[in-house]
Amino acid sequence: MMSKIRDYLDEQMKDSEFKAEFDALEPEFAIIQAMIDARKLRGITQKELSEKTGIAQGDISKLENGNGNPSIRTLQRLAAAMDMSLKIEFVPN
Repeated sequence: MMSKIRDYLDEQMKDSEFKAEFDALEPEFAIIQAMIDARKLRGITQKELSEKTGIAQGDISKLENGNGNPSIRTLQRLAAAMDMSLKIEFVPN
């Protein structure tokens, strides 16, 4: 299944307009993946993270599925609940 998705994505990436739009979303994808990786590294569920932050489990799910736009304050709350700190940086292209 994943190879079919990868093949489809590879084909779409040949379209410069699609690639530009996809690349523009990369920072958002990176934040989502970092949130998921951090939670899993700590070995906690979305529900447990919800209990620690006071953020509804459904809202955490939405963030992890890319259906939300978290503020820096929300990201800091999530990081603190996982005994982590939030680091945002600007890097050269």
